[in-house]
Amino acid sequence: MRWIILAVATFTQAAAAFFAQGLGALGVQLQHDLGIGVAQLGLLMSAVQFVPLVGLLVAGEMLDRLDERWVVGGGAGLIGVALIAGTLAPGYAGLLVVLLVVGAGYSTVQPGGSKSVASWFDASRRGTAMGIRQAGLPLGAAIASATLPAIGAVHGWRATLLTGGAVALAGAAAFVLVYRRPPGLVVAPARAAGGRLVLLGDPALRRALLCGVSLISVQTGLGLLTVLHLHEVAGLSPGRAAAILVAAQGAGVAGRIALAAFSDRARVSRQSVVTGSLLAVAVALVLLLTPLGGSPVAATVVFVWLGFFGIGWYGPWVALVTEAAPAGRTGFAIGLAMAVNQVAIVGVPPLLGLLRDVTGGFATSWGVLAFCVALALAGLSRTTVTIPGSASR
Repeated sequence: MRWIILAVATFTQAAAAFFAQGLGALGVQLQHDLGIGVAQLGLLMSAVQFVPLVGLLVAGEMLDRLDERWVVGGGAGLIGVALIAGTLAPGYAGLLVVLLVVGAGYSTVQPGGSKSVASWFDASRRGTAMGIRQAGLPLGAAIASATLPAIGAVHGWRATLLTGGAVALAGAAAFVLVYRRPPGLVVAPARAAGGRLVLLGDPALRRALLCGVSLISVQTGLGLLTVLHLHEVAGLSPGRAAAILVAAQGAGVAGRIALAAFSDRARVSRQSVVTGSLLAVAVALVLLLTPLGGSPVAATVVFVWLGFFGIGWYGPWVALVTEAAPAGRTGFAIGLAMAVNQVAIVGVPPLLGLLRDVTGGFATSWGVLAFCVALALAGLSRTTVTIPGSASR
């Protein structure tokens, strides 16, 4: 039964993320159809992530009190209804409002799906299970990147909303119909409100948050800039550039499963696997700042590498956060960690887009991301040195 639960949680994750994660691949078309710049495109991507700044905390609290079945199913259903209603949006402003509502629904899917999988798998297999489930996001993004541009080119951008809405509703229905809590599961009572933010004092959780903020910034930058970089710098057509984004997202699917499975079986800690992903991402970002970033072949290799590590880190990271949570606070701990990440998810796309519009190139945007990763590595090194025995699984 647990593998069925894992399959439906992964499907719902992919379905809920389908449209929002496909926005990057629609970048060239949306700029043309709506007459917007890269900064405005980045704002569209941020709109999906704005409500979760608070919504993830609310969802985490709900998950510690209510059945994940209804919390996740209701959120995915809201995404579907909002996107279908969005086909009536008159233009850019209307699309922004639609994506804000989508973000409210999506707030429940990430932490809810993670908690549902964690409750069915013990620590020896939790990383692998989390990796498979978290692979749903880049899987949904890859499928969206492969299909939505073609749908939009033939039927217009509103048709992409209709498609995304139908997919999200399918995910909601599947989760509500299939998911059940493990038999005999004892739900610990939620702790008092005053103890919630005390979780930030846990050393393992602080290290996870430090890695998470920097890596989610890179992941968000990939979704926004990959197609535009390959089109404008490497000289590829929008179709070929979108295909490489699909390949990078496919590498992210493999990375989330492989890195998480490795964190289950390796002698090193889950934290070490996440830190290794930081180092690999740093190398790739530096390469994009060299002439290799303008070579179609070399840039393709770099973006696939970035996909594997810059998206794949999330599987072991979620397992790390889950295991750092105290009993009865798993939902809130996951929601809190993801809410901290949301600050970067909301702020990074408009910033990177603005830098691209102002400078006329991509070097500054990639450089900012590389600097963020370097700061995280430096901060992580200091934290590890000052907290003995911190390599916790």
